[in-house]
Amino acid sequence: MLPSQSFPVEGGCDCGAVRYRIEAAPLVVHCCHCTWCQRESGAAFALNAMIESEYVTNLGCEPEVVHTPSASGKGQGIARCPHCRIAVWSYYAGSGPLVKFVRVGTLDQPGLFPPDIHIFTSSKQAWLQLPTDVPTVPEYYEREQYWSPQSLARSAILLPKIRAYRVRGGQ
Repeated sequence: MLPSQSFPVEGGCDCGAVRYRIEAAPLVVHCCHCTWCQRESGAAFALNAMIESEYVTNLGCEPEVVHTPSASGKGQGIARCPHCRIAVWSYYAGSGPLVKFVRVGTLDQPGLFPPDIHIFTSSKQAWLQLPTDVPTVPEYYEREQYWSPQSLARSAILLPKIRAYRVRGGQ
């Protein structure tokens, strides 16, 4: 994970209509190898920086949220540029609009966010060789085992907000 002095960082879609700024380090960067992410991305995996929405500042037009199915059955909202249709982040039912899963490839400097963990590797492409210095798990994981102390502290603040969101009618 990047040191705090590396922030902010910016990103956006191909046409430049949707621009955003990430103000803090992500909680975690997942490299997801599930078949849903493979299909959705059209690639061998998806690379998402999970971050509280309050740390993502909109600098351009508002993306359009398209609701799509997910493996959980609860769906996800994919935020896309209304012009060029590039996906810039997703919202998952569990945390709703409180957490953005920013598509690392939409950052101006995507190399700044390497994966912290490879997840759902039980369905990764056989030809893909994963690095030995990054944790890998066959499915999902317990965050206490893999997240940094700073991310766990932020998560402790975030979780009551997510519970309140769910009580108000969120998934």
